Amino acid sequence: MMPEAESSANQDRWQAVTVMTAFLKPYRRQISFALAALLFTATITLSIGQGVRLLIDQGFATSSAPLLTQYVLIFFGLVVALAVGTFTRYYWVTWLGERVVADIRDRVFKHLIELHPGFFDQNRSLEIQSRLTADTTLLQSVIGSSVSVALRNMIMMTGGIIWLFITNLKLSLIVLLSVPLVVTPILVFGRRVRGLSRRSQDRVADVGAYVGEVLGQIKTVQAYNHQDADKQRFAKHVENAFDIAKQRIVQRALLIAVVIILVLGAVGLMLWIGGMDVIEGNISGGELAAFVFYSVIVGSAVGSISEVIGELQRAAGAAERIVELLNAKSEILQPATPKNLPNNVTGHIRIDALSFSYPSRPDVKALNALSLEVKPGETLALVGPSGAGKSTLFDLLLRFFDGVEGRIYLEGIDIRNLDTRALRRCFALVSQSPALFYGPIADNLKYGCPGADDTAMLEAAKAAHIHDFIEQLPEGYATRLGDAGLGLSGGQKQRLAIARAILADAPILLLDEATSALDAESEYWVQKALEDLMQDRTTLVIAHRLATVKNADRIAVLNAGQLEAIGSHEALIAGNPLYARLASLQFRETDSASGDTAT
Repeated sequence: MMPEAESSANQDRWQAVTVMTAFLKPYRRQISFALAALLFTATITLSIGQGVRLLIDQGFATSSAPLLTQYVLIFFGLVVALAVGTFTRYYWVTWLGERVVADIRDRVFKHLIELHPGFFDQNRSLEIQSRLTADTTLLQSVIGSSVSVALRNMIMMTGGIIWLFITNLKLSLIVLLSVPLVVTPILVFGRRVRGLSRRSQDRVADVGAYVGEVLGQIKTVQAYNHQDADKQRFAKHVENAFDIAKQRIVQRALLIAVVIILVLGAVGLMLWIGGMDVIEGNISGGELAAFVFYSVIVGSAVGSISEVIGELQRAAGAAERIVELLNAKSEILQPATPKNLPNNVTGHIRIDALSFSYPSRPDVKALNALSLEVKPGETLALVGPSGAGKSTLFDLLLRFFDGVEGRIYLEGIDIRNLDTRALRRCFALVSQSPALFYGPIADNLKYGCPGADDTAMLEAAKAAHIHDFIEQLPEGYATRLGDAGLGLSGGQKQRLAIARAILADAPILLLDEATSALDAESEYWVQKALEDLMQDRTTLVIAHRLATVKNADRIAVLNAGQLEAIGSHEALIAGNPLYARLASLQFRETDSASGDTAT
């Protein structure tokens, strides 16, 4: 690894440790409980070694039944104390793991949900979801278990070494010689495991993201008989994850094997030398038994620490991935001192020489010096070929992105000087594919106005001509929708979205081809709902339907991100070749029963 890359990796690692430590700070009291229980159980465990020595030297060797009974009772007392301390330690350590990870998930979600939409265009949402679930689960395991195990074994190792020297100096030196032999491979293998752990988590995230993507589009997958190809691609993702995991497993397994050989080899050598001393009468059987006990404690502690280090390396990778999300910055910045909108927002919008390019296509201007004024209360239709910038304009009005050049003014105020929440409260959006969420219909209707009462909700549903349909459902407004409104027709989804917009009662309405994918009957009811919704509101309509265009006060023709013409339907037919061509291609007159439909 290059020095610069290694320095950057170390910096990221320490930043991750710092951030994770900050999540622990509010729980100092609980940490102190856990540490006290940890010290208590370690002390009791180490005391058992002296209990074993007394049991052998004062109980078995003296052949005294009363002394044997006394020391056995002491031994049982230590066992009970150990059980109580272990319960306390386990409870508080596990509580800390669950609590801290809950805080991390909450913080990450709150941060993600405020990021600009462009962040999710450049980062896979399902991969982010994997970080929020799988990586935090790993952190929970480490904080709620592995760290405790590591601390406990460090205490046990330290205390065990002290008791070894107290019990027998010569044998202790033999054990001490094995310590550097064990620590060295831990350091060598640990560096390799850390890098492999990060790569392994990335590959696992790829697996989760691919599963979510395919299952989320299962109808398309099966409609095109793409199952076999997806099986092969998924198998490649799985094998890639397995290959990295296999390398990590080999490194950890080698580490554990080396530690076992060195530690138990030292114990075997110590037993031979100690056994010879017992035969020669230099030490008692109880002292050797105690020494063996402490040797096993030290050896087990070292072995456990070597295993836990692998878990800690994986946790370090997970923490770095979480911190990456927390460090992501939104490109939509709130003004330091937001300006206030008037109490009565009329919906006056002015767009002044607005230019914009998407980050993924910086050389292509989605909008190019666009200037346009929308008068209060008017309905303005936006038409033009695909890629003309119609939907992009909606994104900029809602400040999902900021223009590269030019300005957008709402009520005469640059929208970049407004608080984004206050700005977006001025808009209600009804898109071609309305976003509905898993849960009751009532919750979906109140999405834009959570504080609305049931009476207002019913009135909005009636105005959207969806109330009768909802009432016929088994549980009415309590009926739970599937993911993305699964089970509803396109017209029913649209009318639910319109009812939601009515309930939001925003002064400006954005309609993004809200009727373009509907059959004639659904369009009729949706159009009636839209007519009610558009009353007394400034409305911008991205329109392919002739009926919507004809009802608009003005029509703006966009082409290559620029305003090519603006006027009435008849004036544009006569005076703008592009609009006339679009009209001939996209619209055709139908009989009076079905109304106007798009081709």
